[in-house]
Amino acid sequence: MNGLRVGSLLVAMMLTGLVAGVFGSYANAFMPGLAKTDDKTFVGAFQAVDRAIINPVFLGAGFFGALFFTLLAGIVNLKEKALPWIAVAFVLYLVVVIITVSVNVPLNDAIKAAGDPNTIDVTAVRAAFDESKWRAFNLVRVVLNTVAFALLAWALYLTGKSSAQP
Repeated sequence: MNGLRVGSLLVAMMLTGLVAGVFGSYANAFMPGLAKTDDKTFVGAFQAVDRAIINPVFLGAGFFGALFFTLLAGIVNLKEKALPWIAVAFVLYLVVVIITVSVNVPLNDAIKAAGDPNTIDVTAVRAAFDESKWRAFNLVRVVLNTVAFALLAWALYLTGKSSAQP
């Protein structure tokens, strides 16, 4: 059981960190870079990147995998000192999932549904996208996800410490 406790927690921490890194990359490089482009480039690049990120590796193994493994880690650590930290990390990451599904994904879907940047009014599409809203909620995701990662790291430390004691 100790292997499952530590293993699930380690995977949860790694996947949560991976997703935090993806959202952080959007916040620190991708969106600021796109902000400096013309409307056609913005719409076309955003559409292409959003289509590319919807894949089994990111969605299955990363985004939803982090939630699953954090839940699993909490279940197998029910009687351990690490449980409160895992539980808070789970709640924070669940909020990230809710924000993603209720705010960022609908904005992403709307810009993708607008059509080919060569044949649409890209200025209107970009204005309707609400870039500042997307960026603000992405920043919330970065902060919550990073805190969840730190909490899982602390929980892993506590689990390792308690496992090492006789």
